[in-house]
Amino acid sequence: MTEKFQLRIFTEPQQGASYDDLLRVAKHAEDTGYDAFFRSDHYLKMGPVTGEPGPTDAWVTLGGLARETSRLRLGTLMTAGTFRLPGPLAISVAQVDQMSGGRVEFGLGSGWYEEEHTAYGIPFPSLKERFDRYAEQLEIITGLWETPDGETYSFDGEHYQLTNSPALPKPAQRPRPPVLIGGAGKKRTPALAARFADEFNLPFVDVETAAAQFERVDAACQAIGRDSGEIVRSAAMVLCVGKNEGELAQRAESIGREVAELRDNGLAGTPDEVVDTIGSWRERTGITRLYLQVLDLADLDHLDVVADQVAPQL
Repeated sequence: MTEKFQLRIFTEPQQGASYDDLLRVAKHAEDTGYDAFFRSDHYLKMGPVTGEPGPTDAWVTLGGLARETSRLRLGTLMTAGTFRLPGPLAISVAQVDQMSGGRVEFGLGSGWYEEEHTAYGIPFPSLKERFDRYAEQLEIITGLWETPDGETYSFDGEHYQLTNSPALPKPAQRPRPPVLIGGAGKKRTPALAARFADEFNLPFVDVETAAAQFERVDAACQAIGRDSGEIVRSAAMVLCVGKNEGELAQRAESIGREVAELRDNGLAGTPDEVVDTIGSWRERTGITRLYLQVLDLADLDHLDVVADQVAPQL
């Protein structure tokens, strides 16, 4: 793509995708020049789809892709903090980072989709408790990775306690993989981003909402004496691009959406329209990275249109 602005593929496999489907998209994304392949971390479909053949685990998937790709950055938007204990999660992510030769980026969120927890027997605490656990998880996982070789790590929190952990294995990237934090929470989210984030992501919001949240992150950084310029700004948008109106309408229909709605709420239109939209976002928010939510994983030509007719104009 370009060094100054990165386009990344973002998939939602809980809507109905096997590992082979994801592998095909990831390899095509790598071959056509995209910067990264990311996926959601969900165990239950959303909306009027069957979800068949059923969910795939995010970090099992990324471990497989780590061995079957060579250049793509790999990660999640976002790993659900409710799904995994922080110590074992640190081990899993470090292992995938090793397996990929240091290509992992670690997105972590508090978890939000109650129905998937109910469906698979996963505890779903109150929002306050989820955020309290989330803050401890960020501290533990980064603390384990950043512990110097040969030293141990201990943590005594309200929800998690670790005693004399060897803090192994270490990720390939030292001291740790980049950490992604995101979301529209106005107080705790910016504060956690200021402490832990290498990238802050705003998914599926309008440009004014995004700009205001980035400003909150900047203010939280200033409050603790951190340079906010150290944090990459990014957004995620649903993708629907067509070389003409007919192709655009066909792609919108394939994902059960209306063209007008996608133009209002996503990254949709002809290649030139999409370039203009990205330009407006860059000017208003300062984003340097965009995650393209691809919902029809069988339509690899969709990726080609963006690679051939959008990316060169950025």
